[in-house]
Amino acid sequence: MAAFDPKGKGVVVTGAGNGIGAALARELAARGARVVVADLDADGAARTVAEIAAAGGTAYAAPGDAASEDGVAALVATARRELGAIDAWYANAGVDRGRGLDTPESEWALSLDVNVMAHVRAARLLVPEWVAAGGGRFVVTASAAGLLTMLGAPAYSVTKHAAVAFAEWLSATYRHRGVVVQAICPQGVKTGMLERSGELEELLSRDSALTPEQVATLAVDALAGDEFLILPHPEVAGYYAVRATATDKWLHGMNKLQQRLETKEGDR
Repeated sequence: MAAFDPKGKGVVVTGAGNGIGAALARELAARGARVVVADLDADGAARTVAEIAAAGGTAYAAPGDAASEDGVAALVATARRELGAIDAWYANAGVDRGRGLDTPESEWALSLDVNVMAHVRAARLLVPEWVAAGGGRFVVTASAAGLLTMLGAPAYSVTKHAAVAFAEWLSATYRHRGVVVQAICPQGVKTGMLERSGELEELLSRDSALTPEQVATLAVDALAGDEFLILPHPEVAGYYAVRATATDKWLHGMNKLQQRLETKEGDR
């Protein structure tokens, strides 16, 4: 398939008020895209737009809920008004809520809504239009947790797996019709989400954690091809292969890491 050149294209990035989303929006705008910056945090969205404008780019703030059915529909309408055609959609917004089996039902519901159903709702509105037009890009920020798991965070792990599964389904179903689907699956990224993960921040190591800008550069570079997995940490491919081919060995290793975390927590 042909490469996707962001120059002059209309692109939406959700969760773009900070972190990876803001970095993606800035990188896309720097390469000539016209970007709709969506975030529940209106101040964050405005800040990202101001940064893009200061660098000479074109961006529009779209504060609001990018997860609910009505919220996604409103965002698509806003983007069409500002951009005309929506050429690419970055489903980047995500939440990491709850720890362990005590995670409340409400946090599970929110995680499913933001991390999975937001993608489904956007695809319903965009994919038919892209099929008719001959193509489009749907890029999800799924995390390495969507390929492996994240200790201590069942809602995050399960919903990120579901995000990857939905992206796989989209690709398998619409690839021959010009719709390219990609999944960004970084491991540790220096964002507030990693800092809030407590002991896992040490496990993922500040040395191996990438900046949002590094992830964004790699992700936008990947528009030159149509590879499904975008792996800012290449070693994740090896972990993923072990998980698939030696599942019991992989689970045993993950359980040993869990025991290490529990020992560290007990020592504090």
